[in-house]
Amino acid sequence: MINVFIGYDPREAIAYHVCANSMIRHSSEVISFTPLALNNLKTYTETHSDGSNQFIYSRFLLPHLMNYAGWALFVDGDMLVRDDLAKLWALRDESKAVMCVHHDYKTKATTKYLGSANADYPRKNWSSVVLWNCGHPANKVVTPDFVMNATGAQLHRFTWLSDDLIGEIPKVWNWLPDEFGPNPEAKLLHWTLGTPCFHEYATAPMAGEWHREKLLVDYSLQRVVNGPFEDEIATPYKKDAAQ
Repeated sequence: MINVFIGYDPREAIAYHVCANSMIRHSSEVISFTPLALNNLKTYTETHSDGSNQFIYSRFLLPHLMNYAGWALFVDGDMLVRDDLAKLWALRDESKAVMCVHHDYKTKATTKYLGSANADYPRKNWSSVVLWNCGHPANKVVTPDFVMNATGAQLHRFTWLSDDLIGEIPKVWNWLPDEFGPNPEAKLLHWTLGTPCFHEYATAPMAGEWHREKLLVDYSLQRVVNGPFEDEIATPYKKDAAQ
């Protein structure tokens, strides 16, 4: 089973559901979903006043939420999966405490969705897709108190870990189309400047795939009465509809 935690922010609730639906459609393995929503976290109080979303710091609670055992995947909600999540899950390396894409770029925009500041900083977006080895001894320090009292720089740069414990996964598993442009080989799309649900970002690179996935989230097969008979409308759910 693939344990997946998706960042949830009520200001863009649709982003969570679109992200989860894309995973379900493509995965060949069973997925266990947890929405990482602040109102569900009884052992954590958000003490930070900065940040552009409600899961910017709670994402670091995964070792605690997993009882410091096993593996879990965290992803931001503003994402779309285009390939089998089992392929990403298969990249787990027991010698690493976390695994992520090692981005090294300067942003094109000083602001992002809802007018939030978009600053450059070391290891920007490393923490947006993370395979967590929750049972690794180095992650025992990551308690709710630790997260509540650490700075953003300490958390997002994984400063409690030595560099050799931060494994690397291919960039296609955290591709930023609004920063890097379109990539037909990307396996996971991340609209880090703003989910296409926001009108300012509705036409961002590759946003058409997000909008098609949203239509699939809203989809339900209907029946039509044809005289004394009831027939299904011939509009089958196609797994590759968003490709």
